[in-house]
Amino acid sequence: MTAETSTPKQILVVGSSNTDMVVRSSHLPRPGETVLGGTFLMNPGGKGANQAVAVARLGGQVTFICKVGSDIFGHQARQLFEEEGIDTTYVCTDTEHPSGVALITVDDRAENCIVVASGANAHLLPADLAGIEKVLDRTEIILVQLEIPIETVEYVASLARERGKKLILNPAPACPLSRELLECLYLITPNETEAEMISGVKIVDETSAVEAAARIAELGVGHVMITLGSKGALVYSEGVATRIPAYDIQAVDTTAAGDVFNGALAVSLSEGHSLTEAARFACKASALSISRVGAQASVPYRNELDVTELPLKD
Repeated sequence: MTAETSTPKQILVVGSSNTDMVVRSSHLPRPGETVLGGTFLMNPGGKGANQAVAVARLGGQVTFICKVGSDIFGHQARQLFEEEGIDTTYVCTDTEHPSGVALITVDDRAENCIVVASGANAHLLPADLAGIEKVLDRTEIILVQLEIPIETVEYVASLARERGKKLILNPAPACPLSRELLECLYLITPNETEAEMISGVKIVDETSAVEAAARIAELGVGHVMITLGSKGALVYSEGVATRIPAYDIQAVDTTAAGDVFNGALAVSLSEGHSLTEAARFACKASALSISRVGAQASVPYRNELDVTELPLKD
């Protein structure tokens, strides 16, 4: 991706904000097992917040809508968003429910398991989005995930469709999605597990990934981009499938890899790049992120992507 880009358009991220409590251990515990000898870290996280930070660090103009508790985690989150240059005008404070918390275990192979206590995130409702017409008027791309109520996601989707905005849905964590929601989407970015759930096609290779993407497109989605982890990504647009290779980098922590991918994708698209160009940019940003520990702490800055050369896997 070259530096010769058009003026980026405003990006709106609607989603979750959590505080991640991370324990690194030799392996992920089995049911009933206690693993000793781990190290503990506490980092800002949440899929929505991670993606908003990724947009900001990678050069995008971003407004973030989320709901935090009236507690120390909520106050810290708002302060961190402002330090990142994120517009926090529409960040809501919930006086009845605590801020969201995620408990994360990461093993020596950089695999992770996550349990989330949603807290205030579960109470970000359409009523909290009253008055966002002003930000929608100057927004080109809207990015949402599924760590907030589905009714709120559907409400944002309906607003996007009414105003002709490009809505990107990162369907994580996986849950059933209505045909009406899918038909509002410009782009959906599932991983392999999420793509299988939406399409009904088990992904075992590139051929089955293309079949899954085609099935999802048949449900009314404009474009499909399946993230394939260490194998890169698959872009499916107007009946044409293009695989984007991954970068060859040593993984340390994959916790926010998907969020960095989605934030980078939104930035590149806001600059006028094609889906395949944006996917390449997103793969590179995601690759850099997995070489570091943490969620938002792992998000790279734009200048790092511009100066870092990474080898492709194939």
